[in-house]
Amino acid sequence: MAEAALDRVLRLNPNAALAWMTRGWIHAFRNQPEAAIDNFVRALRLSPFDPLGYYVGGGLAVAHLAARRFEEAIEWADRALHDQPRFTVAVRAKVVANAHLGRLDEARAELGRMLALYPGLTIAAWRAFAATPFAPELVELYLTGLRLAGLPEE
Repeated sequence: MAEAALDRVLRLNPNAALAWMTRGWIHAFRNQPEAAIDNFVRALRLSPFDPLGYYVGGGLAVAHLAARRFEEAIEWADRALHDQPRFTVAVRAKVVANAHLGRLDEARAELGRMLALYPGLTIAAWRAFAATPFAPELVELYLTGLRLAGLPEE
């Protein structure tokens, strides 16, 4: 239903950066990274100085993570965190990307940052949170990275 509403918005106004960003998030959560990246890049081009641009950067981090392009995921997470240092989506993407690259020291350092922002986070809590919006294969990618970084199960 949300996607149909966004399609209607974009038919009425193809320059609606917020709609393109939101479409990007839908594709990212569905593990459709290329469509997500296209939508996020379009949103960024339409509104390059948007004060909420860190959402686009975080979305691009998630999309590159889904595409298993871990270096790019870290770059976009860093851009988002430059604008909003407390953006847990970007911190979590950095944890997972670094863990999958085998950079466990960096992953653990970012995990410490994430736990400072989200005390008490566990594998079980994140799995419960992500179960509805995220595609199952994306949930597993995150869970593997979070485990490698040392996030406790319970």
